[in-house]
Amino acid sequence: MTQTYKITGMTCNNCKASVEKMLYSISEIQNVSIDLERAEAVLTMSAHVSETKLQSVLSDKYTITQKEIQNVFHSTSKEDVSSKSELKQLFPLFLIVAYIISASVLLNVEPWNTSGFMFDFMGLFYIIFSFFKFLDLKGFPKSFAMYDPLAKKIPVYGWVYPFIETALGLAFLMRFQVEIALIVTLIVLGITTIGVSKALFSKKPIKCACLGTALQLPMTKATFIENSIMIIMAVVMLLKIYAI
Repeated sequence: MTQTYKITGMTCNNCKASVEKMLYSISEIQNVSIDLERAEAVLTMSAHVSETKLQSVLSDKYTITQKEIQNVFHSTSKEDVSSKSELKQLFPLFLIVAYIISASVLLNVEPWNTSGFMFDFMGLFYIIFSFFKFLDLKGFPKSFAMYDPLAKKIPVYGWVYPFIETALGLAFLMRFQVEIALIVTLIVLGITTIGVSKALFSKKPIKCACLGTALQLPMTKATFIENSIMIIMAVVMLLKIYAI
């Protein structure tokens, strides 16, 4: 199969040669043809390769996105199509969060326990999100490093992060050392949220690694909101604990 991609960041023939070399490192890619002036690459592949995998072999200097084929007979505006496509891509995220909220409510509804709801929400959030990261533990660190500041500087952090999430999830669900878990939550999600904010402001087409690489999710405000909710919950629970 042959597909055309836009690649930003190439400024000279050395860049072109470097990108070609990196793309050829993927076994499924049989041929790479780059047009430097158009900033486009035509890839011939023996099997489909996801954008996340293509981006993972490129350095941070380059960003690759599949070129959209425009249909002149289609009356829908580009903004409308992009919005609908984004919502469709984010549907798995919304569905997972809805399940987490429902389960947390059911676990604390009789009698209602706000603190229990928050702990269960955070615990289930971490456990489920870490599960998706473990599905592609090898590919996750590279995707995560594209926007997380600490993972960029210390690559091993990307490998350890899913285990940190699992440990935090178990701590909240088992009510074990919750003060420490809340503080760690503020640190790790605070760092990630800074990276997410920078990615959103830059408007670069970066994939979100919140659900690993198994699900292709775009970096959007939803990612910022979900991190912010967890941070707010952590702050509220710490205030409750130290106010007693």
